[in-house]
Amino acid sequence: MEYIRLGRTELQASVMGLGCGGHSRLGQATGRTEKESVAIVQQALDYGVNFIDTAESYGTEPIVGKALAGVPRDAYILSTKKSLREDDQWITAAQLKAGLERSLKTLNTDYVDIYHLHGLLPDQYDYACSELVPALESLKEQGKIRFSGVTEMFGRDPQHAMLSRATQDPYWDVIMVGFNILNQSARQHVFPHTKANDIGVLIMFAVRRALRSRENFAEMVAYLHEQQLLDPATQSLAAVEAVFGTAGGAASMQDAAYRFCRYEDGVHVTLSGTGNPDHLAANHESLLRPPLPAATTTALKDMFGHIDSVSGN
Repeated sequence: MEYIRLGRTELQASVMGLGCGGHSRLGQATGRTEKESVAIVQQALDYGVNFIDTAESYGTEPIVGKALAGVPRDAYILSTKKSLREDDQWITAAQLKAGLERSLKTLNTDYVDIYHLHGLLPDQYDYACSELVPALESLKEQGKIRFSGVTEMFGRDPQHAMLSRATQDPYWDVIMVGFNILNQSARQHVFPHTKANDIGVLIMFAVRRALRSRENFAEMVAYLHEQQLLDPATQSLAAVEAVFGTAGGAASMQDAAYRFCRYEDGVHVTLSGTGNPDHLAANHESLLRPPLPAATTTALKDMFGHIDSVSGN
């Protein structure tokens, strides 16, 4: 495993992070047993992954807590999240603190390294700053969280309107942003601010539905043709696919997708989530391979760099 300084937190994080949500939720969404999901976390630890990301809303905090039992607390970086809505209303500072206490108990730890406000939309940001940031600061003073984070709702905010504001404010030590081959707009809207302010960057959506299979990718390319975001005459499915795979210096579409994100300037941790041990092994291998050939990276930027309306899901 390779490790990187996570912005101003000074945490030394593995370049691969284990995401415990997403489509799989450590396999809980696809029929895996709790024992099998615990084994996925432990397999990641065996690979040297020290960044574990979960959330109250994922339902995987209990699994993470069991998987980490007996592991020295300074051997891993624990990231979890609290959603802004509870009982169909925006949460109060008291509810934020109560949520953290539940997470600490479930995770069987005295503190979390990063506590995020989860999936903020642009119209929620002002409320979060005025009502919840003081509570986060209080929790820091109590030693229950080390650093504050914020994550976006990428599917509903693919142009990063919330994060383009948040990354210019002093509150957030770490952010989680959607970024992949199909939507590279964080390069313009987010990364200049994170680099200027030394904010830790976690990448989600490196591989989502459109990049999981050829059939899904073909559907996405057809949609981009319909939206006139790709030219069907010069950017046919065959032409686009030619950039991926062995012709483009990658082992697979997923391999290209992970390596594209891993080596983007300003990225620290690329999250990978699965409930399948073989997938985890393949993703681990991809994220430790060298960058894609420069010509492949340039072609992917030229082809998709202008698109900011899809998430890949």
